[in-house]
Amino acid sequence: MHHPSSTPDDDSGVLFGLDALGPGPADADQRPSFRPSFRDSAAARRLLPVREILAEPAAAASPRGRQVIARFPEARVTTVESHWRIPGLHGNEGNVDRWVRIKGETLVLGEKKTLATRPNGRSADWIAPGTSNGCAMACAYCYVPRRKGYANPVTVFTNIDRIVAHLARHVARQGPKTEPNQCDPESWVYDIGENGDCSVDALICDNTADLVHAFRQWPTAKASFATKFVNPDLLALDPRGRTRIRFSVMPPDDSRLLDVRTSPVAERIGAAADFLDAGYEVHFNLSPVVVRPGWKDAWTALLSHLDDVLPTRVKRQAAAEVIMLTHNRELHEVNLGWHPRAEDVLWRPELQQAKRSESGALNVRYRNGVKREAVETLRTLIDRHAPWLRVRYAF
Repeated sequence: MHHPSSTPDDDSGVLFGLDALGPGPADADQRPSFRPSFRDSAAARRLLPVREILAEPAAAASPRGRQVIARFPEARVTTVESHWRIPGLHGNEGNVDRWVRIKGETLVLGEKKTLATRPNGRSADWIAPGTSNGCAMACAYCYVPRRKGYANPVTVFTNIDRIVAHLARHVARQGPKTEPNQCDPESWVYDIGENGDCSVDALICDNTADLVHAFRQWPTAKASFATKFVNPDLLALDPRGRTRIRFSVMPPDDSRLLDVRTSPVAERIGAAADFLDAGYEVHFNLSPVVVRPGWKDAWTALLSHLDDVLPTRVKRQAAAEVIMLTHNRELHEVNLGWHPRAEDVLWRPELQQAKRSESGALNVRYRNGVKREAVETLRTLIDRHAPWLRVRYAF
């Protein structure tokens, strides 16, 4: 098994800048001729140089499936029985050596068979049925691939019309929110990106745009998603305050090691004002917090940077989630095959304890005392260096 000695080579060569191309709307029929869509740019194509589309028959034949296939005309389309069980992709240990390449070169199209909205109560009131699973980015700590077996490309769910209709019924049943909580004082918050990154999904198709447009029509509800990717196309979706974007940030040195193929942290922070001005609510995820030598100084520098560069209008409405690292034994083994340097800071048995997840996987989290002390330390650093940043919850 190949064990690279440094951060894995990223063949995308992508650096994302809001000023590179300017914002462009996601819907082609609204696109001004003088302002190209970012998702048609060379930078986007480097992130997603799709060569193979594995599609369930109904998904490929659907309007959304046809849109995806048309976006990547040079890709080979192969019919598969199930988006969850693809021979040669899922469960193939040999794919570890191609972990990053598969993320960019392979897409899966399927239909979301079971539509369920689950209660949450931490980041959001509800977890909406996802319109994707997997990601073109390659964060070494990501929990999504734990169930997918040695490969984690984006699976796009094409039955977006059924997902939006399901959410419309669910929102209607809730009625107005009568009591404020940590999710939001007035609106029911629905996380629409639990198992993917909606900013990246918007490079592939209009699922993210459809959800943003749907939520702006529902005065009692608000969409929410976390992202590590700055996609200027989202600036044109006109969310009218009904979508909360949460830029995930961590110290840049941690990000360069762990957030493979993502937008640089400074760029995520720098985009906050543009997204606020475009009609989004802008929050931050301090996530994940990785306890390693020098972590306190690194977070002090990051919080000071936030305080220095963010304009007052962003600070006035900002809030944060603090999320401590959770890792997984199976993912640890996968990472040893493609990015072992990440495991030097992610896999710390002397600080961690095992915990069996609901799905039966063996996860590891910081021991209770370690986690408690780290959360208290980070809260103190926030109070000192970014006192305007309200912590909605710490987990």
